[in-house]
Amino acid sequence: QYHLRFVRAGAGLDAEGQARLRELNTEIAAATTEFGQHNVAARNAATVVLDSADELAGLSPAAVTAAAENARSMGREGAWALSLQNVSNQPVLAELADRDVRRRVMEASLRRGFTADIDNGHLAVRIAALRAERAALLGYSDHAAYAVADQTAQTPERVGEMLGRLVPPAVANAQREAAELASAMQGELRSWDWQFWSQRVRAERFSVDADALRPYFELERVLRDGVFYAAELVYGITLRERDDLVGYHPEVRVFEVFDADGSALGLFLGDFFARPSKHGGAWMNELVAQSTLLGTLPVVVNNLNIVKPPAGEPALLTWDNVRTLFHEFGHALHGLFSDVRFPFFSGTEVPRDFVEFPSQVNEMWMAHPQVLANYARHIDTGEQMPAELVERMTAAERFGEGFRTVEYLGAALLDWAWHRVPGAEALAGVDAEAFEEEALRKAGLALEAIPPRYRTGYFAHIFAGGYAAGYYSYIWSEVLDADTVDWFDDGAASIREKGTVFRRELLSRGGSVDPLAAFESFRGRAPEIEPLLTRRGLID
Repeated sequence: QYHLRFVRAGAGLDAEGQARLRELNTEIAAATTEFGQHNVAARNAATVVLDSADELAGLSPAAVTAAAENARSMGREGAWALSLQNVSNQPVLAELADRDVRRRVMEASLRRGFTADIDNGHLAVRIAALRAERAALLGYSDHAAYAVADQTAQTPERVGEMLGRLVPPAVANAQREAAELASAMQGELRSWDWQFWSQRVRAERFSVDADALRPYFELERVLRDGVFYAAELVYGITLRERDDLVGYHPEVRVFEVFDADGSALGLFLGDFFARPSKHGGAWMNELVAQSTLLGTLPVVVNNLNIVKPPAGEPALLTWDNVRTLFHEFGHALHGLFSDVRFPFFSGTEVPRDFVEFPSQVNEMWMAHPQVLANYARHIDTGEQMPAELVERMTAAERFGEGFRTVEYLGAALLDWAWHRVPGAEALAGVDAEAFEEEALRKAGLALEAIPPRYRTGYFAHIFAGGYAAGYYSYIWSEVLDADTVDWFDDGAASIREKGTVFRRELLSRGGSVDPLAAFESFRGRAPEIEPLLTRRGLID
């Protein structure tokens, strides 16, 4: 593995080639760092400030109070500020009743990184050109070919085939959904209308009100009685908070993790709330990698960006927030369960298109009857979420799958377009927004009402993170995930027995074995795509 990395890092080049490669790597590092800094600044600058509480109609009282606190922290006493998350479709769009305010929020979201003050478009073009030149120098046709050569996908053609198979049925589903929403609103459906009307049609059809769900999803209960409880149910581990250990920020919480036999597994850190100095989104990092060679236990952290409630009030989550908690803890488990000799292979040190697989599997437990019953309790009464509400919520989950798939595919294929450019010269004089528009049109995803999950100007995953030509990996991993969920649910053994096998054969192995071989070791065969197509409603 080290030899392969040396070769891919240019060890086989002559002196002149190695010198140019060093220059390219330095320039790419500087440009991606600048993109990330611009992204944070652009998100903060795009905060939508409102002068009247009437403009926040539809938001919960707690959300209105939080917006007022947010404005006050910006020096805007008597105003209300809606900060943006690092995605195109802002969650608040599902609740704001004022259509013009929704438009302002969406336009502010979509324009990030494309303004005169903060222009990430030119940086994206530069980064893509530098990567294309580097790929050619190393003997690859484009950066995508370079990026997937050491992944489980191995070739760009495999990725293209998988994504291409998903686009037509996803678009067809989304168009049917759009027609339903336009009929409900009796007007032209725009991008800022989709979430609002989808929420209402979903609530009417399935009698599920998102605001009515929030009191059942209080952060502390979801964390302890949901996420941690599921980990104990499936794997036998327990977590105990250590108030005596200091995190890197006052809001960071530290938990010691114990195995079923009482032995120490490592530390888990939780950094759950948004703040101006913090990147948007959600992620996991290993602060210390497990290694029997060095005798180190893992220390892992989960970062989320939940809006912090006013002092003394509970943090009430959306169903998507709950999913994110379970998802990121799946990454944490991958790091905590690592049992390898060399830190090179520890925990999540696996191919990028495999790393999301364990975290996506962990999402299955959020709706598992035993787990859901344990954490979904009303914040005021303590009553368990009614069974019929759970059934409606589960049915409502499938509603809007066309939108979600198209939104994701838009970002994945945009990433793919930027990194399938055959050489730096092909990007000379390119305008980032024009390139994006053409890429989405060619992919069959140029739908005005469904912008990609990330536009180029704030696509930090690929221009400031490690997902260049790799955003496809989420759905590639979901192929494995859907197949694994079927395995967990087949009734052939108890949950704990299945968890033991999954941990031993896959989660503990890190990158020390071939990922697909690890999958086959517990599944008994290669992964199949049909469970994913069925889950997303793309086939009967």
